[in-house]
Amino acid sequence: MNSHDWQPTADLVVIRERARLLQRIRAFFAERNVLEVETPQLSPAAMTDPQLESFSCRFRQADYYLHTSPEFYMKRLLAAGSGDIYQLARVFRQDELGPDHRPEFTLLEWYRIGMDHHQLMQELEQLIRFLWADRPVSFESISYRQAFLQQLQLDPLTADAGDLQQCARRHHVEIPQGMDTTDKDMWLDWLMVDKIAPAFNPGGFTFLYDYPASQAALARLSVEDPRLAHRFELFYGELELANGFYELSDAMEQQQRFEKENALRRQRGQKTMPMDKHLLAALQSGLPDCSGVALGIDRLLMLITGAKDIGAVISFADEMF
Repeated sequence: MNSHDWQPTADLVVIRERARLLQRIRAFFAERNVLEVETPQLSPAAMTDPQLESFSCRFRQADYYLHTSPEFYMKRLLAAGSGDIYQLARVFRQDELGPDHRPEFTLLEWYRIGMDHHQLMQELEQLIRFLWADRPVSFESISYRQAFLQQLQLDPLTADAGDLQQCARRHHVEIPQGMDTTDKDMWLDWLMVDKIAPAFNPGGFTFLYDYPASQAALARLSVEDPRLAHRFELFYGELELANGFYELSDAMEQQQRFEKENALRRQRGQKTMPMDKHLLAALQSGLPDCSGVALGIDRLLMLITGAKDIGAVISFADEMF
């Protein structure tokens, strides 16, 4: 350790910019009468999503998990009658480290009763424009299916793993070492990272919406086409900023999805996660018709300040790495 290791990784200009950003976010939601809430970071349940890994700890001979999102507790508040809510939460995810990732980061998550995912996309755009103040910004929207057809001439709803592998070869996509080439969703995720997102407008925001049902465990399915789930993501260039859902409210279907995800985790050699029984009970009691979205505050601050590494916008980013 040298004499300067104690100093923050973010300079004071960025630290003040973060404070202003949080103040403006709170002002935005106060104007709309959305209630700020706080929920536990530590839980006996965890996300079953195979794409996410939770930090775990032991307390009184029981396992607990640091949340990857405040979603489950916030939905319990919604079911209890809270009305519209938001939270600025510290969240934790294993195995996430790089220029755009840290294992501990800040999420803005909010839920709006009576809104579908398209209406929430509009509100997210309004928030971004408010936070950007007088700077010009542009927004585009494209469905997940349209993006694959446009960029790869492939329909992600009808293609199987073999079709996706052939598509990857045609487009000279390198196959990651150890990838299960029989797993369709792994192919979709990899093609998204390697080909779809890099084709987005590099100087603007892009909404990608209506994902395949297999790509949206917490979203309700389309009534018109059950192959689609009402999920959206917001990107700036190819950088993912936000992930949202028109929320699933059926407790039985949610439990089946948790079980399916745990089965997939076993198949991939991952540890299965304890399902949140309190969430399922809250859904059974009745979740209001609503949509929710989580926005990465540190990545947003990177864009506002021009930082090239997420560590430059976090006060103490590298203490344990």
